[in-house]
Amino acid sequence: MTGRSCMGLLHAVVLGLVQGITEFLPISSTAHLRIVPVLLDWPDPGAAFDAIIQLGTVAAVLVYFRGDIVRLFSAWVRGLRDKAPLGTTDARLAWFVIVGTIPVVILGFAFKHAIETSLRSLWVIAASMILLALLLAAAERIARHQRTLADLTWTDGWVIGLWQAVALIPGSSRSGTTLTGGLWRGLKREDAARYSFLLSIPATTAAGIFELRHLLKAHVPFTGAELLVGGAVAFVSGMLAIGGLLRYLRTRTTAVFIVYRVVLGLFLLGLLHSGRLQPDAGLEHSPAVAAASGASRRE
Repeated sequence: MTGRSCMGLLHAVVLGLVQGITEFLPISSTAHLRIVPVLLDWPDPGAAFDAIIQLGTVAAVLVYFRGDIVRLFSAWVRGLRDKAPLGTTDARLAWFVIVGTIPVVILGFAFKHAIETSLRSLWVIAASMILLALLLAAAERIARHQRTLADLTWTDGWVIGLWQAVALIPGSSRSGTTLTGGLWRGLKREDAARYSFLLSIPATTAAGIFELRHLLKAHVPFTGAELLVGGAVAFVSGMLAIGGLLRYLRTRTTAVFIVYRVVLGLFLLGLLHSGRLQPDAGLEHSPAVAAASGASRRE
């Protein structure tokens, strides 16, 4: 095996591991996939590679919750057939997942350009890492931690769905925002996390498929084998992260994630303020954006 092949596989394994772990922990996969290559002085893996490893984590959540998915879908169909759409807890939960997905779809399309360009600045990512940590800390302190999934209402579905839409801001973390929203609504930590994962299924599956468009028009600096390895590592580490987080939150708070987010956010702000890290480091630019960026630096 050549040195280039070994390095390519190493990059694929590390980035797949980063994606798999950080996608489901409330610490932001977008932030880490931006930061890790820059800090390791690796070339930008590209949007196409990000799309492939994201599909690995999509597969992880689909496989891990396959029983829940089948049960909820069956209850939803039976509810429609029997003209009692809210007749069971599973049928209601299925509807709440659908309702909770609407805000992220609408806002995602409305602000698509900003999400893919200006909001991916490391200044934004660092700030959102810290801000979400403070909101999560406030939720931990104030929330009742008493309600379960059986207690969910239409209001919960809409409110937590809006919290999921906040994750469109890079660095916020979809898992982190929905977990925070669930805690604010009084859910127990494990129930908030489980609903967060169920709510992620439509949004992350659609996003993963949508991002595959990058494969058709972008140069991919990885071989087919390296892409498969990256996706497989993201899948396995994602499965472990889901199970680990659910077990962890049965008996523990989110304090460790809050501290981690604040420390990483402050570290990034320090690097940016000192000039050791550029706000657009590791960020792909279209020719138009690159030209505009160059023009602004000359002014």
